[in-house]
Amino acid sequence: MTFAITARRGWWYALSLTFLLPGLLALLTGGLKPGIDFTGGALLHVRFKEPVTQQRIQSVVSDAGYNNATVQLTEENGALVRVRQLDIEQKDSILEALFSGISPGQELSFSSIGPIVGSEMTRAALVAVVIASALVLLYVIWAFRRMERAAVLGFAAIVALLHDAIFLLGLFALLGHFAQVQVDALFVTAILTVIGFSVNDTIVVFDRIRENREQHRKLPESSRPNFETTVNLSINQSLTRSLNTSLTAMAVLFALVVLGGPTIRLFSIALGVGFAIGTYSSLFNASCLVVSWDQSDGKIVWRKLRNKLQRKDP
Repeated sequence: MTFAITARRGWWYALSLTFLLPGLLALLTGGLKPGIDFTGGALLHVRFKEPVTQQRIQSVVSDAGYNNATVQLTEENGALVRVRQLDIEQKDSILEALFSGISPGQELSFSSIGPIVGSEMTRAALVAVVIASALVLLYVIWAFRRMERAAVLGFAAIVALLHDAIFLLGLFALLGHFAQVQVDALFVTAILTVIGFSVNDTIVVFDRIRENREQHRKLPESSRPNFETTVNLSINQSLTRSLNTSLTAMAVLFALVVLGGPTIRLFSIALGVGFAIGTYSSLFNASCLVVSWDQSDGKIVWRKLRNKLQRKDP
């Protein structure tokens, strides 16, 4: 059974816009909540003998003189406390306040990063995304240089990977606003991994388009499918493979979310969501964009919009 995917490309674009808009608004209004990897500071992981609440820990830490601390609960009565940079004496004073004011417990880990390291990491993350996008564009143009519209294929691959990266950024901006979730160096790793997955999936679909295009050229001109038909057939042929690959990876990541520790849980969630949206963008955005270019959809939409505006003029 062949699905008419490219014929409904307008719906896929609208669905992508629906996915992206809430996150974009969150990015523009509040942005991401950077963790200590980017801002500098200290991360203290503690565990209490009795159940605790986020509000209670926040109150005790604030009373100790750290008003801007953020608290995240973990399993087994644990908590992650993020504060400004601390020395050993300041850390010990926070621990004493927590264990005497809430419940006896133990320190599980402590890490501290200076603000200079944090700013360098932010710059490196931005440079990495830009370089990755440029290399993807060059690779796609070179790999499909014998096929018509090679540059369009490269442009579509870039749009797909940016779509996935912006969706993840927007999602974590929303999580930061509503759940105080902070992003760290692992989040950058997740973004780059999702970009790589998305590009790989997109290139697989494009390679199928190239193979079918070469086979269709051998047919008599009267029975040769047009470009849109070739792309739609290629997407359908790649659909099962892409879904199986994505679902297999997501099953492993789901196990990590359930069984893994708090330090990799958000990383696993980011990868799982990124793999899902990457599969969607490769099948329903990147390939459809190539068809939109071939069918001059932009010119058609602009012509219809202009005609409507002209009819409204007195």
